[in-house]
Amino acid sequence: MYTEQKSTITTFTLITPPASQTANSIALLWDKPVRASVERYEVYVNRALVATTENTDYTLLGLAATQEYEIYVRACVATGEPLQSNTLNVETRPQSQVFDIASYGAVGDGATLNTQAIQSAIDACSPGGHVYIPEGVFLSGAIFLKSDITLFLDEGAVLLGSPDTKDYPLIDTRWEGLEKTCYTSLINTPDTAGGRLRNITIAGPGKIDANGSKLRKKELSEAAGKPGSALSIRNTDNVYLQGITVRQSPFWCVHIVYCNGVSVNGVGIHTKYDEEGNLYEGIVNGDGLDPDSCSDVYIFNCHIASQDDCIAIKSGRNAEGRAVGIPTENVRISNCRFTSGFGVAMGSEMSGGVRNVLVEDCVFHDAFSVASVKAIRGRGSVIENITYRDCTFTNQNLELQDTQWFRGALYVDQFYGDLAFDPHQALPADEGTPVIRNILFQNITLDTVAGNAIYLTGLLESPLENIRLENITAVGKHGFIANNVRGLVLDNVSVEARDGQAMRFINVK
Repeated sequence: MYTEQKSTITTFTLITPPASQTANSIALLWDKPVRASVERYEVYVNRALVATTENTDYTLLGLAATQEYEIYVRACVATGEPLQSNTLNVETRPQSQVFDIASYGAVGDGATLNTQAIQSAIDACSPGGHVYIPEGVFLSGAIFLKSDITLFLDEGAVLLGSPDTKDYPLIDTRWEGLEKTCYTSLINTPDTAGGRLRNITIAGPGKIDANGSKLRKKELSEAAGKPGSALSIRNTDNVYLQGITVRQSPFWCVHIVYCNGVSVNGVGIHTKYDEEGNLYEGIVNGDGLDPDSCSDVYIFNCHIASQDDCIAIKSGRNAEGRAVGIPTENVRISNCRFTSGFGVAMGSEMSGGVRNVLVEDCVFHDAFSVASVKAIRGRGSVIENITYRDCTFTNQNLELQDTQWFRGALYVDQFYGDLAFDPHQALPADEGTPVIRNILFQNITLDTVAGNAIYLTGLLESPLENIRLENITAVGKHGFIANNVRGLVLDNVSVEARDGQAMRFINVK
């Protein structure tokens, strides 16, 4: 729990994200002070300076259980007095009872199947308890978490997915925006028959390896259901992922569906290569992290190297997604690093709506895009109030060129996936006509050898609305293409094309 003390000198807002307080740690996030050139931030606990950082997040470690801490942050600026945040009073969680999976018969030899032993530890775990995975490689099929539980993987611990489909029962769950019969994931939340779970933490520094190269091949060959994920967390309030590494999923890696209050802190996700750069064979649609019809989502201090979208914000597909009608909203992604894949995407499954998303202070290296905002005919609903700012992007990877799935380093595309199309042919607007509006790209430097630097293309019957670019320096193989945009504002934008003209605008106002 925490409370906030107001102060007359408060100049920026400090929060502790949902569920991100443990028995010995507290995660912090804060906004940047407006119109201030900050040199560093100082973190104070009980009025003593404990850390300095250039980032807008910090995790306090080594705290005492069940103790209240007074916390505030000061921003040291180039000139003048430091600026101060509001003050939080945050209490750490109680020290929890530990349920070691080894005490339930689990063997970390990489060969013994431990599904039942791990599930027994989970089932026995008391509210607020820890299910502990020690050092070793623990082979397992699908396991199911419950409310008020922490799954903790110690240093050297690996939860390794079984390669056998018989260890993953079939369930009905959302898959690419529609309810489908699917193989269960390695880590799941159960179907609660309309109820909701609460307070689930999965923490590291251990690793979760879904064994996707082997498992996906078997799932596709048997075709009894769609491939599963590494983690599938559904219908849960207060989810905290901290410190773990998740890798090699048969499908999307970390899929969070119908959840409220989600914090992802210091997590590594690898769906194309392992941490040493060894390629995973046969992984397709290997998104890193997909918040899907979720609210109040905080993703910070993470590293994602993806086979597909690094982060993809979704909310269902077409009529089914509109009928469910649960948006993904109030999302903050900050201080993250992306080293392969397609950056941070909105859509294309977005039929419940996507709104109020901030992507800030992120670095993209040899990924193919910073931003991909995509909503095609048939989806309906709205993507709105999206900001990408203070990001840098460099791409020297020629593996992927301009395709129907990738049209630029910054792109907003309502013909995503269409190989051949006429952007200037209108169709009648209906409930499946999507709207994209109020997008800000600000303080971004990008340089790519593949595709367009910037690509904005809306529907003639539903043009992109209110797209603003401020302080953008962009170099691409091609330049800046815009079609069907109403309310395009360019403020201090520089675009250079290595091949062809720098800018080409049609039906832009």
